[in-house]
Amino acid sequence: MTIAKANTSSTARDLGARSPAPAWRFWASAYSLLVLLTGTNLPTPLYRGYQQDFGFSPLVVTLVFAVYVGALVPSLLVAGPLSDAVGRRRVLLPAIALATVGAAAFALASGVAWLFVARVFQGLALGAASGTLTAAITEFEPRGDRRRAALVTTVVSVGGLGAGPLVAGVLAEYAPAPRVLPFALEIVLLVVAAVLVAAMPETRPPGRWRPRRPQVPAEARRVFLTSGAASFLAFAVVGLALSLVPTYVTRLSGSDNLVLAGGAVALMLACSSVAQVMASGRASSSAQVGGLAVLAVGLVLLAVAGSVSSLVLLLLAAMVSGAGHGLAFLGGLTEVNRVAPPDRRADVLSSFYVIVYLGVGVPVIGVGFLATRIGLLPSVQCFVAVVALLCLVVAVLLTVSARRAAASTSR
Repeated sequence: MTIAKANTSSTARDLGARSPAPAWRFWASAYSLLVLLTGTNLPTPLYRGYQQDFGFSPLVVTLVFAVYVGALVPSLLVAGPLSDAVGRRRVLLPAIALATVGAAAFALASGVAWLFVARVFQGLALGAASGTLTAAITEFEPRGDRRRAALVTTVVSVGGLGAGPLVAGVLAEYAPAPRVLPFALEIVLLVVAAVLVAAMPETRPPGRWRPRRPQVPAEARRVFLTSGAASFLAFAVVGLALSLVPTYVTRLSGSDNLVLAGGAVALMLACSSVAQVMASGRASSSAQVGGLAVLAVGLVLLAVAGSVSSLVLLLLAAMVSGAGHGLAFLGGLTEVNRVAPPDRRADVLSSFYVIVYLGVGVPVIGVGFLATRIGLLPSVQCFVAVVALLCLVVAVLLTVSARRAAASTSR
């Protein structure tokens, strides 16, 4: 209750801090984030076809993920502080250009090298844009409501993760040029985003940027670490779903329909979005704790679904895991957004996204390498056991931290 009141009073201070801003800037920032995230996840249902045509092993898919994360993380660490210094627009327009190059590389792909090049450009683009756009959404929220800005950011982020596989699956299954049309559409949407971003005003005067190592202000570190751990685990499950669930669905259903494969991932992320909307206004710490508990249940269901080869159980596991992910991510981003200093907002948020995207990439890479030694199902079961246990540990830490904060506030 104390945390909820503190969040409300923080929002109230933000509301009174400035006059309402034009709403189109807020929604244009959200649109740009949605388009960028959708584009980075378009290849998800297409990897199976690439694998068959280009003749590479499942390990190569894991390495494609590794290259993407390897480009994304340094980009995040550089672009966040850079946009705080020189302004959002000066970082976002090059990021959109990089994303366009990545989409074009996928559309032209004629061998496995093209996939690596495309993913490098997509990683650089999303790294530059994630923290910057999240900060812009917060700054352009018409009433200065940070909680609403966090909700829109998380829903849009998860929506992009889910829309990519679904859109690509539908176009690849039923439209001509299945490996060109999804990325051509992405390029058109990116052009629209570039026009909108170019029309946005800067929220701060340009200054001088000096390279420095990533730093989180001391007053925000406790929240950053606990919320970052919760979101890391939530996105580890999403990373597993993006890379393996389409293959699981194909095996269990006996169908090569790409809509079905992409739809299973979209179902998980749709449940994440619904859970976020339903939890709007709930205390951030309780949302994270509840989300981690639900996530652990979903992971157990996922392991059982693989053991008994049940498509129905797999879809149920995806829905439960999605709900847990949504609660944990919304609570984590809301808390980090709340404690981030205004003059370093993109810097702190970019550092937070480093943890998020490491969660998407690193555990999946580990599962991929382990699968080459002991097989896919045992590897997934090991992943499930470790991540489910960590979910419960972090949930306990969040509970203890929230009680300490409530006790210190009541003194």
